[in-house]
Amino acid sequence: MKVLITGIAGFLGSHVAEHCLKLGMDVVGVDDLSGGNIANLPECANHEGVNFFNRDCSSAHEMAYLFEQQGPFDAVYHLAAYAAEGLSHFIRRFNYENNLGATATIVNECVRQKQERGHAPHLVFTSSIAVYGHVPVGCLPVTEERTPSPIDPYGIAKYACELDIQAASEMFGLTYTIYRPYNIYGERQNLNDPYRNVVGIFMRKALTGEPFPIFGDGSQQRAFSYVDDVAPVIAVSPLISKAKNTVLNVGGETPFSVKQLAEMVSESFGIPTNIQWLEPRNEVQMIYASPAKVHGIFGHKTPTKLIDGIERMAKWAKTQTIAPPKPFVNVEVNVNMPPSWKALVK
Repeated sequence: MKVLITGIAGFLGSHVAEHCLKLGMDVVGVDDLSGGNIANLPECANHEGVNFFNRDCSSAHEMAYLFEQQGPFDAVYHLAAYAAEGLSHFIRRFNYENNLGATATIVNECVRQKQERGHAPHLVFTSSIAVYGHVPVGCLPVTEERTPSPIDPYGIAKYACELDIQAASEMFGLTYTIYRPYNIYGERQNLNDPYRNVVGIFMRKALTGEPFPIFGDGSQQRAFSYVDDVAPVIAVSPLISKAKNTVLNVGGETPFSVKQLAEMVSESFGIPTNIQWLEPRNEVQMIYASPAKVHGIFGHKTPTKLIDGIERMAKWAKTQTIAPPKPFVNVEVNVNMPPSWKALVK
């Protein structure tokens, strides 16, 4: 199989690429390197790596050229996104252009490939648990059958992408697999982003000797997902007939509070837990998902225990050079922005 992976130099994209190579796929990758790192690009055992292109996947011109010159593709993994859920309130135009606009561009090229070459790629898309929004405690763990009701622009964009892909499937016969992952962590995660990936933020603070920032009282609960429990499932999905035209939760199964997470990260670095308590922000208080549907398709594999995954990531993080935090440039509005974020606005 020849496949295209967008966001391939990023955290999840590089891990999915690694598993695609292990499956014997011919991998073409695209990334604009705005959040990824070319050092993340994997090689397989025989040192054959990906065919990489430094391009913006939201550019219709650049993607048309890539599909024409490198296609046809048997599968397209659209993993590129700016996944800063909380920050999306303050960068909504960028959020929609970067997430929804880029997805529309990829869908268009998949349709054109079918028209021009008679063969449509299977589209694998990473959505987010953010599409569910607030879920009553009695309805947790949330299942895919629940109608999404996102509360922030990021979740809205991801749900709109899901609907657009499904509409394209109805109109043009494209096949797809949509995943709703959540709180993925592990090696290669960006440690310099101050807005997202709470495990990475805590590890950065542990390495720099600063307190861990927690909004509210730390009782917010999430299920955290080790990347090597998620990436293999995403990689193999075009090969699994039962995964076609499905929407699937994928990730950790046991919820933990943010305060518990801080304590685990502290333990993995052998330091006392030192927390900087911040004013609460507008966010979902508790969310975790049922993996029953994905288990029914791929089989059940015991997920990595959170403390074990954190220890593996911490071992990697200790080898990294920590650069100054990289604030988001061109925040569109800063009304009601958390003061700790507002202080970063250029």
